[in-house]
Amino acid sequence: MKVLLLLGSPRKEGNSALVIKEMRKVFSEYGVESEVAEIGNKSIRGCASCGYCETHGECVFKDAVNEVAPKFKEADGLVVVSPVYYGSPNGTVISFLDRLFYSTSFSKRYKVGAAFAVARRGGTTASFDVLNKYFTISGMPVASGDYWNNVFGMEKGESLKDEEGLRNARIVAKRMVFLMEAIALEKEKRPELLEEENRVWTHFIK
Repeated sequence: MKVLLLLGSPRKEGNSALVIKEMRKVFSEYGVESEVAEIGNKSIRGCASCGYCETHGECVFKDAVNEVAPKFKEADGLVVVSPVYYGSPNGTVISFLDRLFYSTSFSKRYKVGAAFAVARRGGTTASFDVLNKYFTISGMPVASGDYWNNVFGMEKGESLKDEEGLRNARIVAKRMVFLMEAIALEKEKRPELLEEENRVWTHFIK
């Protein structure tokens, strides 16, 4: 089993990184390989809607999105941790996820997803909702915790005082392990459940 963790903060060793550190402890304990991709400190532009990825299998912008894509393909789970900027996830994270999910044609169904929002005070639940939508539109089960996936702190290291938030990070990591292992077993036992109806595209004009 392998989990890819996306660090959306540009701050090294900041509060978002502490969340990832707590989750990796759990993954290590249960023998799950984990890898961190630091994206918050990268220059990531938004999707240009050019259609290049549909014919070339990768994004037209040769940056961290294309570097992370094969790691996402091989992973059984994806964690996204983002700081909150103006009540929503870091703009770099949004641009990265828009392009990562749209430009990759491989199936993301049954990869387990989890997201955390980190803030001084407000905007965490709204940011959490935004991040979860990438998972739910892609057929990815979402690992939940015992509360919203919030962690609070402003200055570096302050999140260490948020015992509830870090506890929840560990719980989510453990539930990710359970779900990933359960899904792997069921894929072998019930392959017919992986079959789906053909996609029907509709819109609201006709």
